[in-house]
Amino acid sequence: MIVRRNLSWRGILHYTWKSLLYYLLLAVAVYLVHDYYQLVYLSMPFSTVTALSTALAIFLGFKSNNAYERWWEGRKIWGLLVNYSRAWTRQVITMVIPGEEADAPAVKELQRRMVYRHIAFVHALRVFLRIKHAYNKTNLDEIYQEANRYSDIQAFLQEEEFQAFYHKNNPPNFLLELQGEDLQQAFKRGWLSDYRFVKLEDTLVEFNNIQGMSERIKNTPFPRQYSFFSRVFVFIHASLLPFAFVSELGLATIPVSVVISFVFLALDLVGERTEDPFENRLEDVPLTALSLTIETNVKEQWGDKDFPARQATQEGIVL
Repeated sequence: MIVRRNLSWRGILHYTWKSLLYYLLLAVAVYLVHDYYQLVYLSMPFSTVTALSTALAIFLGFKSNNAYERWWEGRKIWGLLVNYSRAWTRQVITMVIPGEEADAPAVKELQRRMVYRHIAFVHALRVFLRIKHAYNKTNLDEIYQEANRYSDIQAFLQEEEFQAFYHKNNPPNFLLELQGEDLQQAFKRGWLSDYRFVKLEDTLVEFNNIQGMSERIKNTPFPRQYSFFSRVFVFIHASLLPFAFVSELGLATIPVSVVISFVFLALDLVGERTEDPFENRLEDVPLTALSLTIETNVKEQWGDKDFPARQATQEGIVL
């Protein structure tokens, strides 16, 4: 997620330089052919491009709004995960109660295991959501990208649990199953009443819902017709601009057409790179930062002072 008010021009040019080079070369070519070779028929009425500009602006605005709604929904879902994580930790600590004094060490170990397994679940969900589908992969190198590996979870699980977790098709869901099994064991041993068992189970269900909502966004791409046609229309618009300006502006056609083309390109890219909020890109929902926030909160509730290091902000980017 970008938090700095002013964007880095290095970053902007990294994602736009190929298109800008095309706009510049086309504008130069149209100007030279029109002015030096007197091919007047290369020009076209400005009203033609005006109509296209208006339609394109409306189309790109619609696309950007809907893309932002997907991003904001992803952020709200992970906000719920922060809240329910705190509630889960509190419930595990206060509701799992030993029936006898002799059970106190076993209950304490069960609580610790469930609390730290939840931290593992949060980090596992982050890694799981950032695994790229083939249809979302691009040939573009990202400026900022975090390592995405399940080995980060190993410290929070028992060795046999981690080995089983690592080979699952849906590792986060497997951890929720283990949490449910521990709740069942605590209920059978009398450490949970019916009511307390139901309350903890309800919180587990909320984690299932949070994962399911995140997967819905992850596994349902933004309608490709919007993405495809917006790129096509921006290309057509940029290709026509120099022909509309060259008769009236002459040499000024070059900077004017490049600047206007860049505006529409930027609008298209804003939507394009916002529509998928879990792709481990600089514009995404900051899953790592939120995961570390949850880990810190949960550890503090448990009494563990070994908090994770705060994530360093790189040029105004929080991942």
